[in-house]
Amino acid sequence: MVKNSVISVIFQEEKRGSVEFQVFNFTNKIRRLTSHLELHKKDYLSQRGLKKILGKRQRLLSYLAKKNRVRYKELINQLDIRETKTR
Repeated sequence: MVKNSVISVIFQEEKRGSVEFQVFNFTNKIRRLTSHLELHKKDYLSQRGLKKILGKRQRLLSYLAKKNRVRYKELINQLDIRETKTR
């Protein structure tokens, strides 16, 4: 799952508005919603919420990839996220 170093670095900086912190938060929400939807397959409102959060995280990750490729690579490795596809 999420490595402790990511959590400690993010909370030590206390930059709650940083891209890394926001992606970390969205990732936690996505994991919680995914486990919820495994039990409740017909919860369509939660499915919609999950899709919205996935889109927000995707936009933040693409922004970070454009601005700072090194921080992007470190973040996806630490959070165990697949790299986004480029068009």
